[in-house]
Amino acid sequence: MKFTLDKISDEYKARAGKLELLHGEVLTPVFMPVGTNSTVKTLTMDQVESTNAQIILSNAYHLYLRPGPELIEQAGGLHKWSNWKKPMLTDSGGFQVFSHGQFGKSTITEDGVLFKDPLSGTEHFIGPEKAIDIQNKLGADIIMAFDDCPKLPSTYEELEKSLNRTHEWAIRCQKAHKKQDQSLFLIIQGGSNETLRQKSIDFICDLNPPGIAVGGISVGEAKAEIYKTMAYTLSKLPKDKPRYLMGIGTPEDLIFGILCGADMFDCVMPTRIARHGTFYTSNGRKIIKNAEYINDFSSLDKNCKCYTCSNHTKAYIRHLFKAKETTGPTLLSIHNIYFLIDLVNQIRNSILNDRLSDFLNNYPLTPTEEINQYLAGTYMKC
Repeated sequence: MKFTLDKISDEYKARAGKLELLHGEVLTPVFMPVGTNSTVKTLTMDQVESTNAQIILSNAYHLYLRPGPELIEQAGGLHKWSNWKKPMLTDSGGFQVFSHGQFGKSTITEDGVLFKDPLSGTEHFIGPEKAIDIQNKLGADIIMAFDDCPKLPSTYEELEKSLNRTHEWAIRCQKAHKKQDQSLFLIIQGGSNETLRQKSIDFICDLNPPGIAVGGISVGEAKAEIYKTMAYTLSKLPKDKPRYLMGIGTPEDLIFGILCGADMFDCVMPTRIARHGTFYTSNGRKIIKNAEYINDFSSLDKNCKCYTCSNHTKAYIRHLFKAKETTGPTLLSIHNIYFLIDLVNQIRNSILNDRLSDFLNNYPLTPTEEINQYLAGTYMKC
């Protein structure tokens, strides 16, 4: 992997760069659609490509359970398995283990995690070495370390214990990593505690990974706390490595994260809300099933050039949802993913052309209170 920085904004810490990976080039900042089970829900790969997606995610935890990494390796790796020709990233499954732990379905030890398959009830054990072996077999361009995502709320002692485990696992992941054409990113944890975040920043940076991810954010904290942790952590990271802000993907969070200096983002939100009838617009989220759209023959967003907005009206898509046609969620998913990718691309262009403030002032989506506070200087500068 090669990472090049093309521009850092003079006004904020926003960056425009380029990742060169085995399966192609990725221009940053970038929003990465999530294809948990080696597919972005309700979409074909051609439809995903139509959103201008440059890179997508899959999840090693889910693919380990079904169909198994050996089968995907036999098929030629994730790219041939799914017929996605551009770069891919696999998450190790640390967050899924955290989620299961919230409901008492997993047990974390110093060696790894014992958990039950939520469908079959079969017991499994994944440690750092196995997590890396799974991802080596899957064959994504970027793979993630196996980390311990602490529950909330946690005491300082609990956070510190979890952090030390993440650090030990990071070392073990690096030792277990065998495929040099895959880039292994390490993950910073520490909850919302700045002392522990700084400890994690120092430790992970000393291991000199090709890329650094910021984890443990947006797992139940208040929005202001999320933004404060994002701003602090990103401000302390080295400039010459890509910065991946994990699990972030609403329009306002993307704007804030980019201003803080993040390069990569992912989130299941655009497809998840689409399946329930919610879509993004320049004026905020809307619900297609509302009666106001019965005879509305305009597109979902007048400024959007996605396939859905170029070919279909709100009235038609509302009808599909009311008739329980699966095409409805597909059309909204295409739009929502395109909307976020286009937003990030607009910001990238504004960075390159020294027009970031103009973009922020003219963008029709009203920033949240937290973004306004940041822009006014209430939050620490990154």
